[in-house]
Amino acid sequence: MIRIISDSTSDLSKEIIDKYGIAIVPLYVRLGSEEKKDGVDITPEQIYKWSNSSGETPKTAAPSVQDYMNVLEDNSGDEFIVFTISSTMSASNNNCRLAVEELEMEDRVRVIDSENLSTGIGLLIMEAVDCIGEGKSLDEIVEYLDDVKKRVRASFVIDTLTFLHRGGRCSGIAAIVGNTLKLHPKIVVSGGSMHPDKKYRGSSDKCIMNYVKDMKDELLQAKKDRVFITHSGCNSEIVDEVRNFLKNLDVFLDIVETRAGSVVSSHCGPGTLGVLFISKT
Repeated sequence: MIRIISDSTSDLSKEIIDKYGIAIVPLYVRLGSEEKKDGVDITPEQIYKWSNSSGETPKTAAPSVQDYMNVLEDNSGDEFIVFTISSTMSASNNNCRLAVEELEMEDRVRVIDSENLSTGIGLLIMEAVDCIGEGKSLDEIVEYLDDVKKRVRASFVIDTLTFLHRGGRCSGIAAIVGNTLKLHPKIVVSGGSMHPDKKYRGSSDKCIMNYVKDMKDELLQAKKDRVFITHSGCNSEIVDEVRNFLKNLDVFLDIVETRAGSVVSSHCGPGTLGVLFISKT
C-alpha cells in the first residue's frame, strides 16, 4: 500500500485529508514566546489578532526530524510519498530526508520537494491520489510528479501589504503607499520561490476578479481534473463570484475551495485569494 504524508503547508481541507487518509505533519508557528502547531492549536484568526496587537509577524519553523520519524516509523511495510513545502522556503524537506535516512527507509519512502506552497502542493497530492487509484508503482508516481510539478500554476492576490511589511518582505514606505493607493500585488510561485508580479489597484473584490479574469487564457489550457480556490478569509460573495467564473469556463471537473493555513496566512494576511491549477503543457 502507498500512503501519502504532507507537511501542513499543503492547505488541504479536513474532508480531503480524511477521505484519502493523508497524514499531516504540522509546521510550528511562534507567537512571541508561545509555540503552536499549524492547524492543530492555532488558527489564522488568532494569528491576525496577535499580529495586529503586537505589530509583528509570527515566526514559522519546520517540523523536526523527530516529528517526521514519529509519522514514518511503523512496521506495516507500506510505501510512502511525502510532500513538503519548497526546500528554498523551509527546512521541512531536508528534515524529512534526514528522518528517512535515520530510519533506513530509503527503499520505501520518496520525499517530494514540491517547489511550491499551499494548494500548489495540494494539487500534486491529488495527482498522487489519482495515480495510486490507477495502480501505479511508487517510482512511476514519482516520475510522473517530477514532470507535473513543473506545470503547477500557483499565484495569489494580496489584500493588504501590512503583513508582508511586518514579515520583512516589503518596506514600511511601500506598505503605506500601497495601502493608501489600494494596491494589491499578485504573487507568483515559480522556481520554488515567491515573486511579485502585476499590481492591481482598487477595491479588494474588484482586484480579485481582475486577477482571475486575466488568467482566462491560461485557465482554458488547464488540466481539467481540478482547480483550487484558496483564500485566507475572504467574504463568501467574492469566493462565489470566482467560483461562478471558473464554472462558466466549463473546463474543470472539480472546483475546490480551501482555507489557507496558519503559515501562509501569517505572511500574507487576511483577504488573500489564489486560483491554483495545473497546465496541460
